[in-house]
Amino acid sequence: MEFHPLSRLIVISNRVSAGNSNGAQGGLAVALTSALREMGGIWFGWSGELTEEFSGQVNLDRKGGVTTATVDLEEQDVEEYYNGYANRTLWPLFHYRIDLAEYERDFAGGYRRANERFAETVRPLIERDDVVWVQDYHMFPLGEELRRRGCRNRMGFFLHIPWPPRRLLGTLPGANRLVETLFAYDVIGFQTAEWLEAFCDFVREEMGARIEGDVVVLGKRRVRLLDCPIGIDAREFAGLAASPAARLAFRQMRDSAVGREMIVGVDRLDYSKGLEERFLGYERFLTEHPEERKEVFLLQIAPPSRAAVESYQRIRSTLEGLSGRINGAHADLDWVPIRYVNQGYPRDVLAGVYRAARIGLVTPLRDGMNLVAKEYVAAQDPEDPGVLILSRFAGAASQLEGAVLVNPYSAEEMSDAIMQALRMPLSERIERWRRMMDNVEQQDVMWWLKRFTDVLFEEAPAGNVPA
Repeated sequence: MEFHPLSRLIVISNRVSAGNSNGAQGGLAVALTSALREMGGIWFGWSGELTEEFSGQVNLDRKGGVTTATVDLEEQDVEEYYNGYANRTLWPLFHYRIDLAEYERDFAGGYRRANERFAETVRPLIERDDVVWVQDYHMFPLGEELRRRGCRNRMGFFLHIPWPPRRLLGTLPGANRLVETLFAYDVIGFQTAEWLEAFCDFVREEMGARIEGDVVVLGKRRVRLLDCPIGIDAREFAGLAASPAARLAFRQMRDSAVGREMIVGVDRLDYSKGLEERFLGYERFLTEHPEERKEVFLLQIAPPSRAAVESYQRIRSTLEGLSGRINGAHADLDWVPIRYVNQGYPRDVLAGVYRAARIGLVTPLRDGMNLVAKEYVAAQDPEDPGVLILSRFAGAASQLEGAVLVNPYSAEEMSDAIMQALRMPLSERIERWRRMMDNVEQQDVMWWLKRFTDVLFEEAPAGNVPA
């Protein structure tokens, strides 16, 4: 991949994942690490650590050829900015869960303060020819804060989660002001055309912006819009599926299945992932097809996340009760219908688990993309692939046309899809998998990286400095 010879890349995100070499990195970290190695530059973000008083002290490190710069935050910053506005206000709202969104002035104030502190800290690290790329909803206003501090560099922003419909976003106090901060960037990227169109609808109808092709104009500010679905490192993940750890996991799963077919779900413990609905859909399958009951089992891996947020504590409790009820009602002496595991596993182990599963059940209620779906595809045996059952409300549904698409809110559809997948002949499984794998390989994470940075680098700095 070729980049502008004089430009470094400054990646800014809530958490920094660069420099790891233990195989635990996700696709985003792999891609950005690769770009930083090639271009030079810095990955900046929160260290994940607390400090009694914010000092702006930057912790510089260099691992695997990548320079990282992190800063510690005060406990109040973390509670209001991260646990509060990012994860109790924006995350549920942007995933269409207005019923869970909490609108608190303290959260909004902490979010603004943390972004000001990030901008103040990173600004001295940015040189004249650098290109700045800000990642995700934690840092919507960061570009504007950098412009206020004299930053005239090219700046891009990529949103990894959905953009909500206009009427939902309109429930957020200060929504117009928050969205206005995005006009400090030169390029804004979305996972799908649907999210991009929802953004256009909001800025046009609520803010009076004009849409000129792929450019949105608000006053004197012009921003290029791009739908740019993120992928995985398909070749690397397929290689993981053949690794010793993956082969061991594959054998363990096949041995423990004792002749039964495995259905697998792997999701962070989050209400957006549709885990409760998934369990109910699987229960419907067990009820409607008693002859198939002991022929399958569901392995649901759901590592906990955001344990300090009450809504996440509730979903863990709900799922534990639901899995216990289903197992109590349907299990036999030699068979348990759900294996529910609350811990994470390395990616190479997961690759082996995916390969052993006849069905990959990926049914979020709303998801910007969902890379588990793509990892499941990449891990399959080309001669005997499994079947991907995928929510039509995941961003990946617009790319993975060979998946069996379902409405995750419908237990009946979920039950029917499981039966269809179990009965699907080998020839159809191969044909569907091949179509999906072609997309996963062609539009991989490096394709995503190049597609976005090509646009960002070709744009002259817009000078989107707030009035």
